[in-house]
Amino acid sequence: MQIRLILLDFDGTLASTEEANMQAYLKALREEGITLNIEEYRSHYFGMRCPEFLRTIGITNEVDIDRIRRRKIELYPTFFDTVRLNEPLWNFVQDFRAQGGKAWIVSTGQIENLSNVMHYLGIEGMVDGVISSRDVSEPKPSPEAFLKAMEYEGVTPAETLIFEDSPVGVAAAEASGANYIKLELKIKN
Repeated sequence: MQIRLILLDFDGTLASTEEANMQAYLKALREEGITLNIEEYRSHYFGMRCPEFLRTIGITNEVDIDRIRRRKIELYPTFFDTVRLNEPLWNFVQDFRAQGGKAWIVSTGQIENLSNVMHYLGIEGMVDGVISSRDVSEPKPSPEAFLKAMEYEGVTPAETLIFEDSPVGVAAAEASGANYIKLELKIKN
C-alpha cells in the first residue's frame, strides 16, 4: 500500500527543542523559588506534560500550575536561539508534500509553544495540520493523536508513516497500527 500521510512528532523529532524547554521551565520555577538542576530535570521530567510535571514535583494547586505553565510559555521564546530544525527530515517531508502527500505535526505539546517555535523556524503553515495536547483527551502513549490525524485525512494506518523519537511516542505509533521510524536527533550547531 502507498504511504499517503506522514505524521511528525515535534519536540526531539522535527526540531531540537529540549534545551529551550528545559531552560524555560527551570527559569519559571526559579521565579517561584523552586530549584531543579539540569540533570535532575533531564533524567526525571523531560517529556512530561506540564501539569503532570508540576504535580510530580509537588505543585498541586491548579491556579499555581496554570500560572507557571503560562510563564513557561512566555519564557520559551527567549531560548529559541538553541532550537534547530531537523533539515533532512523537513526536506523529505516537503518533497513528499510536493508529490501530493499530506503531513501533520502530532505532538502532546501546548499549541502556543508549537506555534511559537514553528514561526521562529519559518515553517508555520507549511504542514497540512497540527494536533496538540488540547486536541486529545489522552497523551502518548495513547495512539489517540495519531488516529485523529489519520481520520481527518481519511487514511488508514497502512497508508501512514510516523516519525517519533521518544519511548512513549514509539509506543503510541505502534498502538496506532501505522508504520513508523524511530529517530535520534543529533544536530550540530
